[in-house]
Amino acid sequence: MATLTPTDARVSVVMPVYNEAGTLREIIGRVLAQNCVQNLHIVDDASTDGSWEVLRELAGDEPRIELARQDYNQGKGAALRAGFALALAAGNPIILVQDADLEYDPEDYGHLIGPIVRGRADVVFGSRFLGGEGRVLYFWHSVGNRALTMLSNMCTDLNMTDMETCFKAFRREQLEGLELEEPRFGVEPEITAKLARRRPAPRIYEVAIAYHGRTYEQGKKITWRDGVHALVCILKYNLWR
Repeated sequence: MATLTPTDARVSVVMPVYNEAGTLREIIGRVLAQNCVQNLHIVDDASTDGSWEVLRELAGDEPRIELARQDYNQGKGAALRAGFALALAAGNPIILVQDADLEYDPEDYGHLIGPIVRGRADVVFGSRFLGGEGRVLYFWHSVGNRALTMLSNMCTDLNMTDMETCFKAFRREQLEGLELEEPRFGVEPEITAKLARRRPAPRIYEVAIAYHGRTYEQGKKITWRDGVHALVCILKYNLWR
């Protein structure tokens, strides 16, 4: 693979959206303020809170935004699949995942894609547990994330610190032919498992990121049920396949 230079750092951002009308204007503005962003591919997962209307308004004056809408609510994994297809078609060398809430900061993009731009990495995970700035929140969520990451590491033989992170950047070649199946949050362990099994093995890096977690009152959606399903997905995509 050719080494990218800083001028090649053309990024497609994939953003799944479900009922995030209150944060869309701010997060989209912050994403598009990053110089490396060439395209923003947004997939609305059948929102019911007016998100789609906000998205259409914002896309009207911004040619970098590409919108798609699911006919019915399918989950984050399904929205990511649709967004990845749009990003691959756009042809930019780096594809990055950004949630539509304000938990992950677009100002970290340069840090996240740095190992790819410098030719060291094929995939970069942004870790919430490597010392970046972070809001103090749910203890048991942290315990659960670390436990799931440890189990994933035992199955993949990777030494990651944050398998469940949203923030991921890929050389576009790493998403070509990566057939994802999980419709909901199980897509995170699925991606990790399938990358670990690819041959030739991709060079996977982690970098510290800021994390501004939100509460359930503020709209946080992941629950303990998703944690249980993530456990099933770790076993499914590492051992049962």
